[in-house]
Amino acid sequence: MRVMKDSGVEYIGLVPSNWSILKTIYVLDMPITDGPHTTPELLDSGIPFISAEAISTGKIDFNHMRGYVSEDFYRICCLKYIPRKNDIYMVKSGATTGRVAMVEIDETFTIWSPLAVFRANENKVLSRFLFYSIQSPSYTRQVEHGWSFGTQQNIGMRVLERLKICLPTIEEQFSIVDFLDAKCAEIDALTTDIQTQIDTLEQYKRSVITETVTKGLNPDAEMKDSGIQWIGDMPAHWGVIRGKYILRYMQKPVRENDGVITCFRDGEVTLRSNRREDGFTMSDKEIGYQGIDVDDLVIHGMDGFAGAIGISDSRGKASPVLNVLDTDQCKRYIMYYLRSMAYSDVFLALATGIRVRSCDLRWNKLAELSYPVPPLDEQNAIVKHIDSVLSKADAVIADKKAQLATLDEYKKSLIFEYVTGKKEVPVS
Repeated sequence: MRVMKDSGVEYIGLVPSNWSILKTIYVLDMPITDGPHTTPELLDSGIPFISAEAISTGKIDFNHMRGYVSEDFYRICCLKYIPRKNDIYMVKSGATTGRVAMVEIDETFTIWSPLAVFRANENKVLSRFLFYSIQSPSYTRQVEHGWSFGTQQNIGMRVLERLKICLPTIEEQFSIVDFLDAKCAEIDALTTDIQTQIDTLEQYKRSVITETVTKGLNPDAEMKDSGIQWIGDMPAHWGVIRGKYILRYMQKPVRENDGVITCFRDGEVTLRSNRREDGFTMSDKEIGYQGIDVDDLVIHGMDGFAGAIGISDSRGKASPVLNVLDTDQCKRYIMYYLRSMAYSDVFLALATGIRVRSCDLRWNKLAELSYPVPPLDEQNAIVKHIDSVLSKADAVIADKKAQLATLDEYKKSLIFEYVTGKKEVPVS
């Protein structure tokens, strides 16, 4: 058994007696830097522009980049920082502060200011050992302890430089990295498989909604052309009515103690405090705010295209970007129909604006849309069926998300044990 010593760092604990404990800055090839703080003009083509949302599962997800920037802006960025393979990025502000990714390919791109750059001095620390070290709870807890809060959580680059890591010999680093690469690859494969199952279930939920609100529950029903391009045939006894004849646009007064309500992209409409307070821009003046009651039908005027359509579970207030509607039809049926349009990208196809991945869904547009209208008892039966299917699917999804959380905790624990020397790499 190896001889251990006290690291002197609460979140690290005991380490092997021949290991060093160093501030991060002492193992880097340059001081921690970030991307430019200037907001660029985003283009449809050019140099990929990366920010916090592209930092996922230890890698850079170019499918979630901000957009593209011009060659001129890229040259300005290069005066401060040029990405290099094996550089490590940590999100240093916002809801995902502390999330880490490594540059695994030689590709031309640039980054924005929410990302802090760690570049290892390979004579002292292997890039992948540093990568694992700053993912370890021994480091992430130091990050959390160093957070400051303004409009959102963040951590300064000079603070990051002072955080401590454990440093074995280069030979032992190689051994630890090889072991963790193999073990983490196994965990990541399981994680990917479970996430794929979750994604399949989410797609199944969407297909059930779309099929049922447009075709009904009786597969033998006589059908007719709905006259609506994205629906096609629908049951012959259903009607088609424009929104202004079945929906009422509500503008309710705000009450003194109303909390702020948000319509989330997953369709939940609730008090912001019920979900989270971080990551939102707070208005200095609540101009045009309106009241919302429990059971109001709410459609987000900017995010409705992504599924931000639901029934409020709370009393509160919201900005005028939310459309608050009432109807004598079944509200949940109307809600599901509008969500089916979102899931099928109908709103995006109808968009006339220039904002990327957005669609203005104000009352004037909702009022002119055509809605398939079954008899009320059939609407209620459709909603009951959808609610039942979604409830069962959500229970399975919740179980699989719990599995993901368990795997994530196991991976963190594994990394912690080996980058702090609590366990030795088995001799093969």
